[in-house]
Amino acid sequence: MAGKIIDVDDSTFTTEVLKSDLPVLIDFWATWCGPCRAIAPVLEKAAEDYDGRLRVCKVDVDKARGTAQNFRIRNIPTLLLVQGGQVKAQHVGALNRSQLDRFVAQVI
Repeated sequence: MAGKIIDVDDSTFTTEVLKSDLPVLIDFWATWCGPCRAIAPVLEKAAEDYDGRLRVCKVDVDKARGTAQNFRIRNIPTLLLVQGGQVKAQHVGALNRSQLDRFVAQVI
């Protein structure tokens, strides 16, 4: 993934997300998902703007089925905020930038 967004899969999820010192915004997505592609630029810009305060990770549900199943992801895009290894908030569906900023404000 371009920029500051980190691609995460089943083998890297624990290290990149659960053990992160920073809060993590996770985007569960898939290449075939239109709304997922629509929010990608918003997430890329947010990853730059929140650099050093928040990690932004993407989990392709087709490639990381175990992680998606563990978090009971049924619809995409699904955004999770994880802090200290715990899910603090969840949102299903696309967000614009101001909505994303309000969502992220729960952990930073």
